Amino acid sequence: MSDKRRNPQPLDQIHLEELALAYVARFATTQGKLRDYLQRKLRERGWAGDESPDLAALVARYSDLGYVDDAAWARMKAGSLLRRGYGARRVGEALGHAGLDEDMRAAVRPDDAAERQAALVLARRRRFGPFAVQPEDRLAREKLREKHIAAMLRAGHRLDMVRAIVDAEDPEAAEEWADAGIESEAGDV
Repeated sequence: MSDKRRNPQPLDQIHLEELALAYVARFATTQGKLRDYLQRKLRERGWAGDESPDLAALVARYSDLGYVDDAAWARMKAGSLLRRGYGARRVGEALGHAGLDEDMRAAVRPDDAAERQAALVLARRRRFGPFAVQPEDRLAREKLREKHIAAMLRAGHRLDMVRAIVDAEDPEAAEEWADAGIESEAGDV
């Protein structure tokens, strides 16, 4: 391994911009995540300039150029998490960890119909509630129900939705419950 790799040179403005450009070219990202990445690189390698780098201006310039779009990233991330079966709370947490403000998180917060569909997706995928093979023993059934409820709560779903899914009589009843959310949303329009 070369010395250049073991002892990287401190960053200057040109190399900092090259790192930022390579990062946004490779990853869909937010302004907060880009800023965190550049701060980490500065901690790791140091700074060769006389004045400290203006990361805020660099991040703002990349945002103005369209290389970083927080709103598009938030919509993409929220949609991805919902399709995987995560609830609104987990979606909001993921967006918060990416450095998005409350207004941006509120703009992409899923509606009731999307939350119901996400809960159904998770229940199907993980075989919760009516999608599970139910044990014969009542005590074992109760224990399994509690495990399903806990897992769905950890996935970010509201308790009322979790109970509706886990306590559904059969898969068709769970699907009807989820579809009722879509119909009620359509009726509100």
